[in-house]
Amino acid sequence: MRLWNGWGNQGSDLSMELNSGLRMLLQALVGESKGLPEATLDQVIAKVPTSRLAVHPLISLDPETRVRHARGQSLPDWLDMHSGDVNTFPDGVAHPESAAQVRELLTYANAHNIDVIPYGGGTSVVGHINPDRSERPILTVNMGKMNKLIKLDRDSQLATFGAGTPGPAIEAQLKKEGFTLGHFPQSWELSTLGGWVASRSSGQQSLHYGRIENMFAGGSIETLTGTLDIPTIPASSAGPDIREMILGSEGRMGIITEVTVRVSSLPETESFQVVFFPSWEIGLKAARTLIQQRTPLSMVRLSNPIETISLLYMGAGENTSGVVALEKSLATKGIDAGKVMMTFGVTGSAKHCAVAHEMAIEHCNSLGGVADQTGLGDNWAHGRFRAPYLRDPLGMAGYAADTMETAMDWSKVPQAVDKIETAIRTGLDDEDEKVHVYTHLSHVYGQGSSIYTTYLYRFGDSYETAMQRWEKLKAAGAKAIVDCGGTISHQHGVGKDHRNYLAAEKGTLGIAAINSVCELFDPKGQMNPGKLLPDNQ
Repeated sequence: MRLWNGWGNQGSDLSMELNSGLRMLLQALVGESKGLPEATLDQVIAKVPTSRLAVHPLISLDPETRVRHARGQSLPDWLDMHSGDVNTFPDGVAHPESAAQVRELLTYANAHNIDVIPYGGGTSVVGHINPDRSERPILTVNMGKMNKLIKLDRDSQLATFGAGTPGPAIEAQLKKEGFTLGHFPQSWELSTLGGWVASRSSGQQSLHYGRIENMFAGGSIETLTGTLDIPTIPASSAGPDIREMILGSEGRMGIITEVTVRVSSLPETESFQVVFFPSWEIGLKAARTLIQQRTPLSMVRLSNPIETISLLYMGAGENTSGVVALEKSLATKGIDAGKVMMTFGVTGSAKHCAVAHEMAIEHCNSLGGVADQTGLGDNWAHGRFRAPYLRDPLGMAGYAADTMETAMDWSKVPQAVDKIETAIRTGLDDEDEKVHVYTHLSHVYGQGSSIYTTYLYRFGDSYETAMQRWEKLKAAGAKAIVDCGGTISHQHGVGKDHRNYLAAEKGTLGIAAINSVCELFDPKGQMNPGKLLPDNQ
């Protein structure tokens, strides 16, 4: 069963503890902290009001079910659940098993003036699935029972799934047939295919497999004004692409019920390699040149100096002897203070991977890079989905961990990283509080790169203080992103938290165009209201 107030399933093998070494490191970085009292599930259930929905055979009015669908996985959501300061809940939760049942639920919602929130894996970190205060009853539609492979077209390499299928189930069902989707966001264990489409998700190996927009070939969407079917056509010049209206729509236009994706044959082999560079500037040049020269890699990830040191020592825990030995060895090869760490992947046939790996290593060597021989690449692959599990032990010790991400052109990246980090690092100066900030480039493109920034700070003496500090840091980081000309979200979507920054990217006319499409499918504004579009839309 899923944790009701944290990340993952109860008893997960990936659950983490805050060891004494990491605790001492955090004390040195931001100061000593302590945990706050934690609300129980029963205490939060006791706050659930009487449902405003009438009894319906497809809808559960159970208070615990409503609690478990009241929040996603953002830091504010974590604070709400752990403090017990939760004051909005869906009035009911449905678990449809077919598109016909989704249509029935939307017909019911339309007839009774009910707001509808589509729910995939519940992993949103920007408020996609959170109910707002509303005069209308709120129905959350959990798509988790629509989780099967429906059709496989081997010749065309197309697979159709129920939109509620989570990452592991997608790969398990495809693997039996000799295929893979290859979409691995950090939320892969829990997030769903429909959610990936609705939020324009990006997987860790998108250089090889593509982002979700490259995989999304067609599907079906149930709306309040009818069913939208998108056929699978490999390419078309017949007007605007309807798929683009659904990609990133975040439930504002309807509920995605089926998704057809472009799949690939299972790779013969795959490996990940870590390379260290003497400086951030050289690492940036290496990453940019690798992608612009079209070196056939499946991923490139570059950590800046602060993240490089932070990850090495945070991963070491209490015993840092291995990291110290690694640093001494690198220093003898000219990789010392200011070093950065790149991780790259190769995926495909054995021959392809051997050639691609050799090409990448030769390029890195030419820039003074030193390839790791201690297995750090394998360690990254083994723990690639573990980062979200660290939030719970950090939070229980009184430390907050959150991220901001964007993407922009290469010419803007160096200055933007500095400005975003500085804005967040100094965001609590008025409280004389330290904020530890570091960054990596998680996805690279010929034109530019994503920028993924992590920050840690102390809760303070109350959950309210922790929330106020988050609001200040979020606003500072978002302003810096917009000022630097970046997108407000490269891979997490817009939801509630980012909606008022969307106009900086889309412009007034662009926002009006998106709003007009939403109104076409949802005339009364019942579908996931308060998300995606700015407050005045």
